Amino acid sequence: MNEQPVNGQSVNGQRKPAWLRARLPSGETWRLVQGSLGRHGLNTVCDEARCPNKGECWGSGTAAFMIMGDVCTRACRFCAVATARQGKPLREDEGGALADAAVELGLSYLVLTSVDRDDLPDRGAGHFARCIAALRNRVRGIQVEALVPDYTQEELALFAPSPPDVLAHNVETVRSLQKVRDARAGFDKSLETLKAAKRLGMTLTKTSLLLGLGETEGEVLSAMDEIRGAGVDILVMGQYLRPSAAQIPVTEYLLPERFAFYGEEGRKRGFAAVISSPLARTSYHAREALGGGRAD
Repeated sequence: MNEQPVNGQSVNGQRKPAWLRARLPSGETWRLVQGSLGRHGLNTVCDEARCPNKGECWGSGTAAFMIMGDVCTRACRFCAVATARQGKPLREDEGGALADAAVELGLSYLVLTSVDRDDLPDRGAGHFARCIAALRNRVRGIQVEALVPDYTQEELALFAPSPPDVLAHNVETVRSLQKVRDARAGFDKSLETLKAAKRLGMTLTKTSLLLGLGETEGEVLSAMDEIRGAGVDILVMGQYLRPSAAQIPVTEYLLPERFAFYGEEGRKRGFAAVISSPLARTSYHAREALGGGRAD
C-alpha cells in the first residue's frame, strides 16, 4: 500500500511519536479520584474511552464523569466504549452519587458526559438534566460542563431548570469523514444540536474535532467556519488515537506545529477559546477554556 502525503508523521511502519506518549496515572490525588469513583459506583469517560490524558487530569483532581451506564447504543468506528442495542438500567440515585463524589473530591468544576441511549423515550435527556440539578442543589457554586448526545431542541429544553455552564456536543470530524460515526449521527444533525442550545439561551457551547482520520487542511478550515457559523464558542482539536485494533486505524500523526497552526486559525475565526494540541480531548483543560484562555 502506498503511503499518502501527510502534515505530520506517516503511520505506516512508524511507532507512535514521542509527543503522543502520555504519562501514566500516579500520585495521591489520582488514588483519591480512583477511590471515590469506586465507592460511589461511578464511570468516567477517561476509562471507558481510554483517554490519553487520564494521568494528567486525574493527577490534578479532574475527571469527566460518564452517566447512564457504560454501554452505548451507538457504534462509532473510532470509539472504544462498549455498544449494544439496549443500555443498562438508569440509576435513580446517580445524581446524588455524583454530588457525593464532587464534595468528597472538593470539585468546583465538573464535566458530565454520557453514553448514547437511543433505547430510552427521551434518549436520556431527562436523566442528564436531573443529574445536573442534583449537583447544583448539593454542591454550592459548582460549575458543570455537559457533553451531550445529539439531542433535539425539545430534549435540550429539559435542561432549562438547571442549564449547564457549558453545553458541549461533538461534530467529531469533517463532513467527508462522517461515515466513521454511527449512521444515526451526522455533521448537520450535530450543528443543529449546538444551534438549538443557543436558541434555548445556553450561554456557552463547545465542540471537538478529531484529526488524523484523513481530513485535508481545507476541510478542517471549512469545518471551523461552519462550526463558528453555528455560534459555537469553544473549539477543541486533538489527534485521533486508535484505542484498540477493533477501531479504525490512524491515517496520520499531525505535528504539534500543525495543531498550533489550526489553533491560530480558530482564533482568527472568533472562537472565545481554542484548545488545539495532539492530546486534546473535549474535557481537556475545560476550566481554562471556560475562562476564554489559550489552552494549546
